[in-house]
Amino acid sequence: MQPTESRPDHTARPGTGVPTRPRRFPRRWLLLGLLGIGVALTAVFGIQPRIEARAALAKDTAARSAMTVTVIRAKAANATHDVVLPGNMQPFMSTSIHARTSGYLARWHADIGQNVKAGALLAEIDTPEIDDQLRQAQADVVRMEADYQLAAATATRWETLSKSGTVTRQSVEERTGAAAERRAALEAGRFQVARLRKLQGFKRVVAPFDGVITARNTDVGALIEAGSGTAGRELFHLAATHKLRVFVNVPQMFAVEARPGIAAELVLAEFPGRTFPGKLVRNTQSIDAGSRTLLAEVEVDNASGELLPGGYVEVRLKFDARQRALMLPVNALLFRPEGVVVGVAKADHRTALVPIKLGRDFGTEVEVVSGLDGSEDVILNPSDSLANGVEVKVVPQAPAKKAGS
Repeated sequence: MQPTESRPDHTARPGTGVPTRPRRFPRRWLLLGLLGIGVALTAVFGIQPRIEARAALAKDTAARSAMTVTVIRAKAANATHDVVLPGNMQPFMSTSIHARTSGYLARWHADIGQNVKAGALLAEIDTPEIDDQLRQAQADVVRMEADYQLAAATATRWETLSKSGTVTRQSVEERTGAAAERRAALEAGRFQVARLRKLQGFKRVVAPFDGVITARNTDVGALIEAGSGTAGRELFHLAATHKLRVFVNVPQMFAVEARPGIAAELVLAEFPGRTFPGKLVRNTQSIDAGSRTLLAEVEVDNASGELLPGGYVEVRLKFDARQRALMLPVNALLFRPEGVVVGVAKADHRTALVPIKLGRDFGTEVEVVSGLDGSEDVILNPSDSLANGVEVKVVPQAPAKKAGS
């Protein structure tokens, strides 16, 4: 049998001959090292993803909790703005034509819808009584003229006789006075003849200006009474329609801008797609206490005769802007006890309530005269509970849908 080789348990230290024990690594340190590695691996692959997930969740939660808003920027108001008001078209001139003398209608020469010129004959009146009165007055004038001639000659002869002392001076003066009286009667008779001739001249009823006959209220044989009272009814009605006057009641808030000279357009339902130009020429310079409106007159040319007086029309007045202003839709306003405010989304995604001062109201839009400069992102449809400092998330405004889509 071969002897087994035995390993010495100890080795001698060099140079001493003293045996030493071999070095051994402690087991507990090994276990601690392995445990540390395991903890590190757990932190890297287990806890860190959870921390990151929690941070992402918190961020997402904060983003979702922010108020989502749509914003708009105030636009500059136009240099001019239109105000549409109802109007009433009237002829430039309109008059009732009455008889100036009494009689019976012999003939009429114009009917409704007929255009006539100034001085055109409209009707003739038969005046037998006036004719008889004129003939009598003319005969009276002839008699009065003869009486005057006789009285004047007598006065002349008595004046000659008075120079020789044949008659008294008183007698001469009496004859001279009688001659003067006859002369005055002659002048009165001549005046009566002239008056009756004028009345006879009114047998011809003529147009006072160019226009169109809008009414004829008589016929041949009708009894005509002179004057414009109850008995003297209207014979014709004449209207000048080459120009029209359009009367509009301007609300008090626009009264200052309703100055003579501003442009206007007329829109009528019977002329779709067309407008008729006009001009505001005058106003009453007074607000009606009942309606709180200013009566203004717009003049429009109607040489073509297309526009009919008496009709309804919409008048678009083109007012000049009084000051630089901005326009906002009405759904951006918040009405608070302290006044009107708007919500603004600032650069840090926080809200701010900005007080503004309103001007004129145009229905879907309002005029902002102070409080904004046009660079602010104004929140549309803000919540009534909107306050300062609220975090918001701005989303693009949805494009307007096309008609028919």
